[in-house]
Amino acid sequence: GRLADGSLVAVKRLKEQRTPGGELQFQTEVEMISMALHRNLLRLRGFCMTPTERLLVYPYMANGSVASRLRERPPSEPPLDWQTRRRIAAGSARGLSYLHDHCNPKIIHRDVKAANILLDEDFEAVFGDFGLAKPMDYKDTHVTTAVHGTIGHIAPEYLSTGILSEKTDVFGYGIMLLELITGKRAFDLALLARGEGVMPLDWVKRLIKEEKLEKLIDPDLQNKYIDAEVESLIQVALLCTQGSPLERPKMAAVVRMLDEGDGLAERWKEWQKIEIVQQDVELGLYQNGWTVDSTENLHAVELSGPR
Repeated sequence: GRLADGSLVAVKRLKEQRTPGGELQFQTEVEMISMALHRNLLRLRGFCMTPTERLLVYPYMANGSVASRLRERPPSEPPLDWQTRRRIAAGSARGLSYLHDHCNPKIIHRDVKAANILLDEDFEAVFGDFGLAKPMDYKDTHVTTAVHGTIGHIAPEYLSTGILSEKTDVFGYGIMLLELITGKRAFDLALLARGEGVMPLDWVKRLIKEEKLEKLIDPDLQNKYIDAEVESLIQVALLCTQGSPLERPKMAAVVRMLDEGDGLAERWKEWQKIEIVQQDVELGLYQNGWTVDSTENLHAVELSGPR
């Protein structure tokens, strides 16, 4: 639609008017967006709530979502180039950092993924869809809540225990970086990894160890990227998706790593040490008849054949 001042807007209508929790989700989205004013967060222009309608009015994002530009673009539109992807990574990191460190109460988005990052006319990243967002008091390190989000993007500790913290968003951000680099959905990455008998993040780690980064990179980039920048972004992604939330960086630190490279080398060395220890632990478990997956849950080795 178009407002009286000529500006284009997008109107979001809740599809299921009578879905349990639908009204609460609408109110949450209004409250969260009203509190968060930042260049990389979607700004609410207005809303309407009646007995039969619930509408949100946002600025129109001319270039759709990151997910649609990566995977659903028409042949007439060029793919996202590498520099644009780097800008998206940096802009979305700044938006999340603002939610975590500059809102009071701080806000946990809970559904960080490429489909929820929109692109304006300048391809600037803008976080949207705050329907699952959760406010959290600064004195709290975490809260326990029902699990919501998108499979493949949900942090393992949140999925298994319902414990939610800002590090839940950090994990989702790391998965989103892998989407940016590979051009694939998290689900598709899981299928590729499964074909090689490993978990998605283990598959990425293996390719890095074997120095086969080209297998990770989106073919749409047509080799037009800087190897060192790709490697750095993959390192940030793996730091953000560590199994322990305590080991993941805060989003403010991620912003510094992306903007200045500040602290990345030191954190990466520490990550490599942790990986060596983890591999030794997994080897010992395997030799004793156990395996461990990336969610850190132990499972007995399947000894019987297919049934």
